[in-house]
Amino acid sequence: MNRAAPGPRVTVAVITRDRRPELLHTLDRLAEVPERPPVVVVDNGSRDGTAAAVAAAHPRALLLTPGRNLGACGRNLAARHVRTPYLAFSDDDSWWEPGSLDRAADLLDAHPTVGAVTGRITVHPPAGEDGAPREDPITEELRHSPVPTPSWLPGPALGSFLAAATVLRTDAFRAAGGFSPRLHLGGEEELLAADLAADGWWLVFADDLTVHHRPSRRRDSTDRRIRGLRNTLWYGWLRRPWRSALPRTARIAAGAPRDAATLRALGQAAAGLPWVLRERRPVPAVVEERLRALDDAQRRSTARRYVG
Repeated sequence: MNRAAPGPRVTVAVITRDRRPELLHTLDRLAEVPERPPVVVVDNGSRDGTAAAVAAAHPRALLLTPGRNLGACGRNLAARHVRTPYLAFSDDDSWWEPGSLDRAADLLDAHPTVGAVTGRITVHPPAGEDGAPREDPITEELRHSPVPTPSWLPGPALGSFLAAATVLRTDAFRAAGGFSPRLHLGGEEELLAADLAADGWWLVFADDLTVHHRPSRRRDSTDRRIRGLRNTLWYGWLRRPWRSALPRTARIAAGAPRDAATLRALGQAAAGLPWVLRERRPVPAVVEERLRALDDAQRRSTARRYVG
């Protein structure tokens, strides 16, 4: 008797806003991978005809149009529609290499305490420019993560992850509450990573998974820096004990450029203190031990700069 072919194990969720050409390129690449993953696209209020273009060019993708910009929480909306055990994210300018989603699913199948697996990132020149792809500098830092790694883990343990290069357990993502609406977009992963770890999940890096990134020219680097700096501070205040959060705050503030964007970020962070104090929930000591191992490495990082 012939057995039915197994169904897909990974769904890919893509959030987008006003980057129609980049998104269509990404969806074309995802349609080519042999895993044939279900794809959910969340259009965060685009005004450039994105929704109509996706419906015409990729009718098999599930298109969600909330009518406003949900930021990273567009991924939460996508997760409500996922029926596979694993959930991968792509940005609208990034895509998974053929075979990587299957390898991620195999790893998660084999290691039930791993909640998320992050792959290496290869950066391509922007559209219209020549040049060879190169490995994103953050990959080397993930590869040599200082987080203590038990011998039974299938790769280096991580303290956080990069959403567009990560496959997670769908149930773990939902149980942790997904991404915070307050953070919107920009450095939103650290808070969720801490909550996943507090729930007992390990986050790991896998060198045999590859994500390709062709950075879009359509981005506001200053706004991205403001939100990234603000959210980094909020994460520390929300989840780290004060003995770690306060010195970390001082280091981050001292290392940021002294300009109007940094002042705006610090002002927004300070304005959110009443919310932070209401929602503050420091991680368990065993998780804090892992996060402290990251502090020095993050301070020396050349891939983490609040500039733009």
